[in-house]
Amino acid sequence: MSPGGGRALGPLLLLLLVLLQCAGRRRRAIVNRSVADVCATCHIHATCHQIEGKSVCICNYGFVGNGRTHCQDKDECQIGASKICGNHTRCHNTHGSFYCVCLDGYRASNNNKTFIPNDGTNCTDIDECEESGLCGRNARCVNTEGSYKCYCNDGYKLENGERSFHPDGNIVSCKEIGCGSPPEMKHGYIVGNYSLLPGSAVHYECKEGFYSNEGKSSYCTAHETWEPATLSCKGVDCGVPPSVLNAHPASVSGTTYGSEVTYNCVHGYFIASGNQTAVCNAKGQWDGTDLVCKEIDCGKPLLIPHTEMIWDNSTTLWSRVYYQCKEGYYFNGDRNFSECTIDQSWENITYICKVKEAFNNILIFNDTCLKWRRNVRGTDVEDKYTFHVQGQRWYQKEFFHEMTFNLTTHKQAPEVCLDLQPGTNYSVNISMVALNFSLLVSMTTRITDPPFPDVEFVAVKGSAPLLRLRKAEDRNGPISLYQVIVLPLGLQSTFICDSFAAATFFSNTTDVKGYVAAEFQAKDVADNMSIALGDRHYYGKFYNAPLKLGEEYCVFLRIISEWNKVRTQSCAVWAQIKNLSPTLQYVTAVGLGSVAAVCLILFLSFSAAREHQTEFLAEIKAAPSQWKAEKGKPRCQLCSYLHSTVHSPPAALACEAVHLSATMDRAQTGITSSFLETENVSLL
Repeated sequence: MSPGGGRALGPLLLLLLVLLQCAGRRRRAIVNRSVADVCATCHIHATCHQIEGKSVCICNYGFVGNGRTHCQDKDECQIGASKICGNHTRCHNTHGSFYCVCLDGYRASNNNKTFIPNDGTNCTDIDECEESGLCGRNARCVNTEGSYKCYCNDGYKLENGERSFHPDGNIVSCKEIGCGSPPEMKHGYIVGNYSLLPGSAVHYECKEGFYSNEGKSSYCTAHETWEPATLSCKGVDCGVPPSVLNAHPASVSGTTYGSEVTYNCVHGYFIASGNQTAVCNAKGQWDGTDLVCKEIDCGKPLLIPHTEMIWDNSTTLWSRVYYQCKEGYYFNGDRNFSECTIDQSWENITYICKVKEAFNNILIFNDTCLKWRRNVRGTDVEDKYTFHVQGQRWYQKEFFHEMTFNLTTHKQAPEVCLDLQPGTNYSVNISMVALNFSLLVSMTTRITDPPFPDVEFVAVKGSAPLLRLRKAEDRNGPISLYQVIVLPLGLQSTFICDSFAAATFFSNTTDVKGYVAAEFQAKDVADNMSIALGDRHYYGKFYNAPLKLGEEYCVFLRIISEWNKVRTQSCAVWAQIKNLSPTLQYVTAVGLGSVAAVCLILFLSFSAAREHQTEFLAEIKAAPSQWKAEKGKPRCQLCSYLHSTVHSPPAALACEAVHLSATMDRAQTGITSSFLETENVSLL
C-alpha cells in the first residue's frame, strides 16, 4: 500500500469505528426505548404491571380488554341483581363500577341508600307499623314482607265490608260494633263490671260445688255476637277415690262435692299416721289422703334350745317359723311352729327338745323364784346349771332384759331366785351342759307400784290453784289411769292410796268425805297438762265439782297400773287449799242482792228523810273539814256514815249505785274483798 493510500485508509477506519460506536449506542437506545414504549401504550383504563421481568398492560377493575388498544366498561348488573346485590335489591351499573339499592319496603343494613355488597350489607324489611297512626283510628297495623296491611280493631269493622285495607291516601274508617246482653251461665253468675262493646268480656264464676273446664268468660266479637254463646258449670266430681298404699276404701258416700271416703289398712298393716277420711273439695280433689299404713313386723323369732329353725326370714303378719329338734334330741311340747300375731309378737309355744331328762317338775314361786327336782345321780355329785334369761314387754317395744349366769349345786331340789324386772314376760332357758339337757320356762312377773307421782306441791289460800300434771314413765308396769282426788284437809293424814271406797263420784250429800274430781286414760295424758279444780266439767266418768266456800281441802294425784289381773297405785299430795274465798260469780250475785235490799230500805225511808234534807245540806256546808275527812274512807263506809247520820237521804242512794258500778269494774285481784265489804254494809 502506498503511503498515499495509507493516509487515505486512516480516516476511513476512524469513520468506521465512529459508526460502530454510534450503532452500539443506538442499539442500546432502541432496547431502552422498547421497554418504555410498552407501558406508554397502556390504555387509559389500564395499568402497567411487571410480570416475570416483562411489562404488561392490564385493564383496571370494572373494565375488560387487552389493556393496550381497548378497555371496555364491564356491566356487573347483567348477571342479575339478586346474585350480585342480594335479595330485595336493584343493581345500577356505572362506568367502571356499579352500586346496589334496596327495593321499596326494604332498607339497607348500613342505613345508606346505596351500597356495594362486598361490605356485608343486605336489605331488610321495613316495619311500616312502627309509624304511629299509620292505619288511622280504631285500626291496627300488621307488617308484611316489603309492605303492610291494616285491620280494624276487635269491635270495629270496615264500612265496605272488606277485611283489610291499605290507606294509600284514601279515607278509610272502622265502624264500632255493639253486642247485646251477655248470655246466662247455668250454675254460675257474672262477676265484676262489663261492657257491651266489641272486644269486651264478661267473666263468670261457678257456684260452690260446680266447675267449668270450657272457660268462664264470654267475649263480644267483631261480628256483634257473644262468643261462646252458651256457658255452663258442671257439678264437681272428684272421681274414683285415690288409692292409698296398703289401704282400701271401707266406705264411700259418693264422689261429688262434700262426699267422704274412709280408708282402712289392709290385713297385716296398722295405721302409723295420717287421716282415715278424705273429703271431696270444691276444686274436685280429694283432701286428706295422707294415711300411712305400715306393715306389722314381729322381728326375729325366739330361739329355742337344741332346735333348728325352718324360716323364710319373713316377719310380717301370720308368718311362720318351724322348729325341729337337733339330732339326738326328741320333741316334747304342744306344736312345732309359731306365728307372727296382730300385736306384732311371735306366739309363745311350748317346744322342748330332750336328750335325757336330767331334772323336771320345775315350780315357780314368789313370782321370781324357781324350784325343781333333779333325777337321782347321787347326793355327792354337783351339777352345773346355765341360765339364759330373756325378758320383753308388750307395752314397751324397746325394752329388752337379758342375763346369763351359772349355778353349781349338789342339792336334790335346787332353788334359785332371779333378779327380774316387774311387769315383764320372761323366757328362762335352764341347761345342764354335762348332760346336754335343757328346759325352757316361761315366767311373767307381777307389776309393782308405778313411780311416785312427780308433782309440784302447791299450798294456796283463798282460791283453787291451776295444777300441772306430769306424765310418769312405765317403769314397773303399764300405767293405765291418772286420778285427781279431793279430800277435806283434815283427812289428809288418814288417806290410804289403795282405798278406792273413799274416792267415789262427787255428791252433795254430807256423808261424802272425798271424791274423784277427774280421771284420765294414760294414753290421753300429755306432759305438763293443766287441770283447773272445780271447773264443772266431766273427766272420764267423774265430775269436777266446784269447791265449797270456807272449806279447806287437800288434793292427791293417784297413778294406777293395771295388768295381768293386778292393780297397783302410787299417790302424792298435790295441793292444800285454805280459807277458800267466794268466786267472782258468787260474790257478784251476793253483792247485787245486797244492793237491791239496801235500795228497797232507802226507798221506804225516802219520805221520812225529805224533811231532814235541808238540814243535812246545811250541815255539810257548815262542816267542810268533816266532809273531807270522811271522803277519804271507802265509798261504802262513807255511805254507811251518811246513812247513820241523816237517815239515808237520796244522796246515799246515789252513792250506793255509784259504788256498785265501781265495784263491778275492779280488777279480779281485789274483787272478793270489795264484794264482801259491800255485803257487810248492806246488812247494817
